[in-house]
This record gives sequence, C-alpha cells and structure tokens, in this order.
Amino acid sequence: MRNLKNLHLAAILAIAALMLLLPVQDASAQSKDKDDNYGNTPSEMLPYGNYQDAYIYHFHEPQLFTGAGREKKEPTGLTEVRIGVLAPLSGNVMAPQGNQMLQGAMLAAEEANALGGYKGLPFKIMPHNDVGLWGAAANEVVKMSDEGAWAILGTIDDVNSHVAIRVALKLEIPVVNCGDPDPTFTETNIPWVIRVIGDDRQSSYALVDYIHRQKEHKRVAVLRANNRYGRVGVMEFRDAALRIGYPLVLEIRHNDGETSFTSQLERVRNSNPDAVLLWGNALEMGLIVNQMKEMGMDYPIYASDRSVNPLFIEIAGENANGIITTCQYNPKGDSPKLKAFQENYKKQFGIEPDVFAAHAYDGMNMIIQSIHMVGMNKALIRDKLTDLKTFQGYEGITGEIFLDPAWNDIGRIWMAEIKDGDYIFSPAIWKYE
Repeated sequence: MRNLKNLHLAAILAIAALMLLLPVQDASAQSKDKDDNYGNTPSEMLPYGNYQDAYIYHFHEPQLFTGAGREKKEPTGLTEVRIGVLAPLSGNVMAPQGNQMLQGAMLAAEEANALGGYKGLPFKIMPHNDVGLWGAAANEVVKMSDEGAWAILGTIDDVNSHVAIRVALKLEIPVVNCGDPDPTFTETNIPWVIRVIGDDRQSSYALVDYIHRQKEHKRVAVLRANNRYGRVGVMEFRDAALRIGYPLVLEIRHNDGETSFTSQLERVRNSNPDAVLLWGNALEMGLIVNQMKEMGMDYPIYASDRSVNPLFIEIAGENANGIITTCQYNPKGDSPKLKAFQENYKKQFGIEPDVFAAHAYDGMNMIIQSIHMVGMNKALIRDKLTDLKTFQGYEGITGEIFLDPAWNDIGRIWMAEIKDGDYIFSPAIWKYE
C-alpha cells in the first residue's frame, strides 16, 4: 500500500511539473500581442528597449494623493456650481482654437443644466484667458480658485499648462486637460491632473509607422515651429524613428508669424530627403506647402495634427491634396452622440466644432459626471477622475477614452489624408494591433 501511495504521489508531482512547463495561452498571447509600456509605446521604440530592460520603470503606477480634504462636507447656500476654463481666448495665435474649446465646454454645461444641473443648481462656466505668459497662467488659476471653481478645464499651450497644474497642485483643485499634446505634461506626477486628448507621443508613433514602415521612406527632413510644441513633438518622432533605424537627415526651424521660408527650404532640398515632415501651426504649414510647390519640391509631405484645420486647406488649396497627418479623433465617425454634438454645436455657434471643442465637451462632461457621483468636494472629484475605473473606456464623442497610470489618454489615434480639399480618416495601426 505504501508503494502504491508513493506511486500516486509521484504521478501527481510529475503532472504538476509538466503543467508548469506548458505555456499559459491567455497570458502569453496578451504579452505577445500588445506592448504593455508607458504611453502605449511599442517595445521596439522604447528607449534602449532593443538592448536591455531599464533598472526602474516610471509611470506604471498612479501617483497617490494621501492628503486631507475628503472629509469636508458639501457647502450650503450655493446658487451655482462653478467650473473654470483656461484657454487662449484673445491676444494669442491659438485664440480661434481656444474659443472653440470654451464653446465645447459651454455646450456640455448647458446640456447638463437642461437636465436639472446638480441638485437643481446650474453649472456655470468661468472662462479665463490664457494669453501665453507663464505668470499670467498661474494668476488665472488662482483667480478661478478664489471664484470657487470646483475643477478646471484647459489649456492648449504646453508651457502655460505646465505652470497652471503646479499652481493647481498647491491649491488642490482637479484639472482636466483637453488640448495640450506635450508628452511631458503628466510626467510631472501631479495627482490632480488627467488628460483626455492623445499626446504627441501617440501621433509620432503613428507617423513613424506610416512613413517608415508602410511607405518605406528612409530619409526624412523635418521643418518645425521654433517653440515648445514643435520641439517636443518632433523629439518624440525623431527618437521613435531613430530606434527603428531611421535618423532624421535634417531638423530645421521657423518662427511663428514667419512668411518666407526660402532659406529653410533650400536646406531641406540640399539634405536630399525622400519625404518631408512639417510640425507647426496651420498658417505657417500652409504657406510652407505653397512655397515648396513654387520651388519645385515634389516630395511626399506629412504634417502634425494642427493641419487638421480649415485654415490649412484654405491657404494651401490644391497643394494640400495628398498630405498625410494625424488627428486625435474621427470627426466623420458615425456615432449618434458625435453627430448630435456637431449639429447642436453648429446650430449654437455657427461653425463646425474642431478637435479642441470636441475634447473639451468630453472633458467637461467627465467633470460634471464626477460631481454628480461624489458631490462638491474637490478631493473626491479628483479621486473619481483619476481612479482608472470610473472613466476607463469612457464613451465620449471623440471615441473611447483610455487612461494609462499617468492619466494620459491612450485611446485611438487616426490618420487623415487630404483628398479633393477634404480630410479622409482611417484608424492608425501600428505593430501590436
């Protein structure tokens, strides 16, 4: 009997050992089919990813907020629920986009008020102008706090958004960003901030894959804006391209407001590229495209997401046809929610909503829903926005919003090709999909 028991035990141990050696299908399939890296980074584009693992990986766990504030009772005697919006509204080259951001937020608040507001109290938008100065942005956040704002939406300018969220950290007021694509924005590890628009990291990965892998271009020259938007955005493209074996042949700059680009374009021509990438605002990129055609430079042209703008096509005209860019959502999607938003927006404001209006609408609705869930308590609103559960896969008009542990939206990025003066959108796909 003892020998029989030993044989049974040996058989059980052998089977257990064999099971340990067999692959676990679900786990292995997930790790091979999708890269689980910060910022949705494909493993082949990870810094030193082809050589060794990093000693420490950052931004894989959410930054905790362990301070006080959750115990505060909801105030009484209020007549409205105030929410601040920081956007370039005047005195700034991005003022048209800033006003669209404000209007998208206003439309969300008006629709919420039509449904009764918060316990009968109307939501009120408190707009503040981001004029493009560091100190001014900080002062506007302080003003919004003094006005009694429960949360802040905005802004577009990456330098000012960095300043604004540092002040928001001190004042402990939640911020939802819906316009700044700077990849370093959430790397401040400020636990009061989320971003609901895809950043330049996502756009760069999509462009690198399309330009180098799908179109097989090997020599790319870049002409970018001489500002942080151009510098940081191109940095992500340059690094991702380099990691798959395609260093830029040229990176050259232009200033906002510049109208003649002859010297820069001569240098582009001399670099002998087989494609050109533009990264800047719609106005300058449109002028550059025209001057390239005038100089007989018939290279394939790619552009940053700010070329998804009627102004770009208005300036470049037929020269814009064939240009490829990215966009953080598909404005021609068939979602009933998106179509209703576009119809209501145009009826109220007389123009088609742009990418900033659409993401502001989603961001404001997330703030409003958080207030409905937890009441008027800034710490609890912060908790709800950042918990990675409540709004994970949130169905906005811009598509599904997925936040990574640093609270970046890593949802779908779209490619846009200009054909016959219009944008044709298709999903951006890179290797793990």
